Amino acid sequence: MQEAIEKAKVLVEAYHYIRRFDGKVVVVKVGGSIMDEPQTLTALLKDVCFLHAVGMKPILVHGGGKSITQAMEASGLEAQFVQGRRYTDERTLAIAERVLVNEVNAGIVKTLSDQGHAAMGLHSLSSCVVFGRRLFLEGDAGRKIDIGFVGEVQTVNAELLRALVDAGKIPVIAPIARDAAGGKLNINADSAAGQVAAALGSEKFVLVSDTHGIRTGDGDETLASRLKRSEIQALIEEQVIGSGMLPKVEACFTALSGGVKRAHIIDGRLPHALLLEIFSKQGVGTMIELD
Repeated sequence: MQEAIEKAKVLVEAYHYIRRFDGKVVVVKVGGSIMDEPQTLTALLKDVCFLHAVGMKPILVHGGGKSITQAMEASGLEAQFVQGRRYTDERTLAIAERVLVNEVNAGIVKTLSDQGHAAMGLHSLSSCVVFGRRLFLEGDAGRKIDIGFVGEVQTVNAELLRALVDAGKIPVIAPIARDAAGGKLNINADSAAGQVAAALGSEKFVLVSDTHGIRTGDGDETLASRLKRSEIQALIEEQVIGSGMLPKVEACFTALSGGVKRAHIIDGRLPHALLLEIFSKQGVGTMIELD
């Protein structure tokens, strides 16, 4: 009986948030080692289906960097990185597109569809919603470093995304963008997701990866449940936040600057982390707010 009562308490707590977020858009970015763990990814996607079932409007953006590296190795290519960015020549771009679109994106769409929820893949081989330009890195003495077909987001087709979610679809976006000339560009998935959330002014932006959130020091006890932008900036300056977390933090800043109310970084390896972060008071990761 006590177990049933505890379950009822959870449902009552969730009810408040379900009512509050009914009809709201939430952008969820999925990446990290979760992409290589089929059971973990499927469990997360089932939670996305739950969001959809209770009236929220989820949009998924996914990564797939490790799968791309494995596919390159299988083709005899060695991945090269410049300032943390994957150098992308024509062969690398072709492999990245094949993996992200035909394997990762198609797999996610199938899983969502198998759960009874209409999903639509959006990418460079169908309806593309992310458009960008070539990205050049800053080198010594102000020189520009060419890293190939790597891009940064310029615009997002928010109108199409709104039409899809209003029609009951779950958009699934692969981070391959189109440029002004119709060419293709490999985009950092965190950056793409932040731009999508900003373009839509979504209610929430959730980065799901294999990290618990932001820590303010060493040890699990330093995990911060809530931080403001200025506090994060201070942690960056103190080098507490390292290079691996920076793209995620920057994506959250992009989303918040675009009107998103809350941004979250959570560990998708924790069962039902997405639901716990959205539908409970305490949450399980780090929630980021503007000052």
